[in-house]
Amino acid sequence: MKIKTLVPILVLIGIAGCSTLYFAGMEKIGIQKREIMVDRVKAARDTQKEAKEQFVNALEQFKSVVAVQGGDLEKKYNQLSATLERSEAEAEAVRSRIKSVEEVSTALFAEWKKEIAQYNSETLRRSSQQKYDAAEEKYAQLMKAMKKAESRMEPALVPLRDQVLYLKHNLNAKAIAGLSDEVVTVETRVDKLVADIEAAVAEADEFISQLQEE
Repeated sequence: MKIKTLVPILVLIGIAGCSTLYFAGMEKIGIQKREIMVDRVKAARDTQKEAKEQFVNALEQFKSVVAVQGGDLEKKYNQLSATLERSEAEAEAVRSRIKSVEEVSTALFAEWKKEIAQYNSETLRRSSQQKYDAAEEKYAQLMKAMKKAESRMEPALVPLRDQVLYLKHNLNAKAIAGLSDEVVTVETRVDKLVADIEAAVAEADEFISQLQEE
């Protein structure tokens, strides 16, 4: 096996090993994977809420730049640039939170499936399997919704990123006026993002409720 191929595999093995040790350590102090799962889904949900607010703010900031009539153009540019940076950071935070949920879900469902096979009682085994299947299905819906919302972030960032870069070297009233055509594009993409985040948040709430009822 080539070294270039081996390195990523070793990195993944290392990450998986760290996760296993982490979960084992948490269980020793009485915190089960199910609790970690709930906490991480809540964190992912809240991060998406924060991202929604940030992108809405970025849209409003962009509109304010386009609508500016004279005044301090550099100040407006700096505000828009800072807003873009915060939006980029929120998008990255959402991606990170989703990965953390996927990490614990893999461990949780593997453990749950293994435990189902350990039942002597057919009734209890069947009941646990039904709960497992329901939770797994709900989790799949949750991930689909969260990833759909996350996928909307980059398209919303693209026009903002382009305009900030353009204004950096063309900071004048004529250039500002030329941005008006982009407002509809940015607004449409942010509106889609907001709708998908709200759907993902609803899925997260349902999944959390289902896990806590088990």
